[in-house]
Amino acid sequence: MTLLAIDHVQLAMPAGREPDARAFYAGILGLTEVAKPDDLARRGGCWFEGATVKVHLGVDPDFHAAAKAHPAFLVDDVKRLEAAATKAGYRTATDVPLEGYERIHVYDPFGNRIELMQKVTS
Repeated sequence: MTLLAIDHVQLAMPAGREPDARAFYAGILGLTEVAKPDDLARRGGCWFEGATVKVHLGVDPDFHAAAKAHPAFLVDDVKRLEAAATKAGYRTATDVPLEGYERIHVYDPFGNRIELMQKVTS
């Protein structure tokens, strides 16, 4: 048996904050919202997809932001995304350099940490 790929990343969110999720994941990160299956839609939350990325936001009644654990997404313009996130009022942070990448952390509207990484050529 071999793991083949990650199908999606699930992050938690508080109830009733779907508009905030849409503003960040669609508005800032540029993902497209997709409909949840009917039997899951009643739980709340949102699903988003890009060409090779799927992020599911699920409602957790005992929500706590993931401040350390995080997904890391490869992007084509980390500076543009950082500027857009900052302009929209989202918190961003830098970390120690990682050879071969320019990277930042941005925090979604719920405080979940998201790493954005851009490969750099030498």
